[in-house]
Amino acid sequence: MANKKSPTRFVVPVVLLGVVAVGGLGVFDIGPAAGWLSGLTSDDTEAALPGPQVKRGPMVISVTQRGNLSAKNAEQVRNELEGRTTILSLVPEGSRVEEGDVIAELDVSETEDRRVQQEIAVQNAEAALVKAEQELEIQESQNRSDIARAERELSFAEKDLDKYLNGDLPQNIASADEAIALAEEELKQAEDYVKYSESLYNEGFLTRTEYERDSLSAQRSRIALDKARRAKDLLEKYDDPRQQETLIADIEEANRELERVRLQADARLVDFQASVKSAKAKLDLETADLIKINDQLSKATVRAPVAGLVVYARERSRWGNGDPIAEGTEVRERQELVTIPREGGMIVEASLHESVIKKVQPGQKCTIRIDAIPGRSFSGTVEFVSLLPDSTNFWANPNQRLFPTRVIVDEAIQEMRPGMSCEVEILVDSLEDVLQVPVQAVFRSGSRNLCFVDTPNGVEEVEVEVGEDNGRWVEIKSGLQEGQTVLLSPPPDFKLEPPVAPEMPAMPEGAGESGERQMPGGRPNGAGGNGEMRRPGGAEGGRPGGSGGGRPTDPK
Repeated sequence: MANKKSPTRFVVPVVLLGVVAVGGLGVFDIGPAAGWLSGLTSDDTEAALPGPQVKRGPMVISVTQRGNLSAKNAEQVRNELEGRTTILSLVPEGSRVEEGDVIAELDVSETEDRRVQQEIAVQNAEAALVKAEQELEIQESQNRSDIARAERELSFAEKDLDKYLNGDLPQNIASADEAIALAEEELKQAEDYVKYSESLYNEGFLTRTEYERDSLSAQRSRIALDKARRAKDLLEKYDDPRQQETLIADIEEANRELERVRLQADARLVDFQASVKSAKAKLDLETADLIKINDQLSKATVRAPVAGLVVYARERSRWGNGDPIAEGTEVRERQELVTIPREGGMIVEASLHESVIKKVQPGQKCTIRIDAIPGRSFSGTVEFVSLLPDSTNFWANPNQRLFPTRVIVDEAIQEMRPGMSCEVEILVDSLEDVLQVPVQAVFRSGSRNLCFVDTPNGVEEVEVEVGEDNGRWVEIKSGLQEGQTVLLSPPPDFKLEPPVAPEMPAMPEGAGESGERQMPGGRPNGAGGNGEMRRPGGAEGGRPGGSGGGRPTDPK
């Protein structure tokens, strides 16, 4: 509903405001003039600036962005050398190569020195392995000798016991028994002789001395018998048990010695086996390093994996795409050197500002205009829109968020080359019959979207409901009528209220969630390269007078 202010007439400026009619759409293109008009404040002019009339007609909603052509199917050739190296030679960009042709030569002088040192290391490792294996063989032979000696000692001890039990002991007992038997016979004879001597002595045939001599002989035989019996008793009670225990202990000690020798042999063998394993592992490691170095040297000559045109790679950095590689450039491992496009079409790589990212979806149709092919346009289809912004752009401008996007060129031609600059217009929607005004004619005052209408009775302040916009024109759903003239600035005596954000702000399509005004091509008004709107005339980004205000918002 319109709210009338005090009648105020405006002086129509003599200067033409750059209002130009556009082809079949009948759309006013006020883009170039808008920046100048929006910069005027109450300090610059005493009268509000009139604008075009409210018109009804079709409105195309699109997003326009600059980009570069790239091959849809391209073979990437990367530096496979470890660390950093320098490009010694490089085929000219755009050269056609066949599969297997040399693309680049990389500096591997340090790797050559490493190979010589590594060959020496391999030879030393081989010598260490041979020495360790020979020492192992020597120790195994020594172990066999030590074990055989211990086994012989055990066998001798067992035979000594067997010899004693089955040879020495029976013989000693038999000797003792024989000695006792002889002593008993001698004693018997001596006693018989004494009896005979006694009878002769009694009859006077022998002297007393002779008789006593025979008696002493019998006594000696008796003593010899006792001695033989005691000897056998000592043999059975003491000598035999001791000898058996000694021989058994010798066997047990020989067994223990054999066990010790075996354990010591195993222990010494483990040390030498570990030395062999260590030497072998070191040789394997040194050999693997030598093989790796030789493999690295073979990668110093970079060859084309497929046939095609050579396109130099550009290193991405925090400031965007850097310079292409060249001879003398230092490159790191896995860094892309060149790409070789294959047959299979072209794509456009672009970056969309966050303010329009919700408009673009995969599958939308596009119009592509290539700078190197003027006068022609090509159709395309959105293939991919990144869910996350490009992090490398944060360093260049922390307030800018750009989302990588790929567009497939439907019909690629031979004149297209990777790296060519182009413009992509993504067709978002097409409104058939809507009221529309320039986006510069709608102002935000508090929680309302306002337009100022020039009527015969003066300027009327009209609250409007806005809809879609394409960066140039905004759809008016209610509040205005076709043919009315809207102003591009509020009256000098009107003060816009500071904008109040609604609980759930719903900006017009294309405005972005930050409330930025879109210029033609999908770029925010006054972005200046960082994607953030800066409206002249007030600290809050409002219209003239510094009273605030801003973009129209959908009151829904």
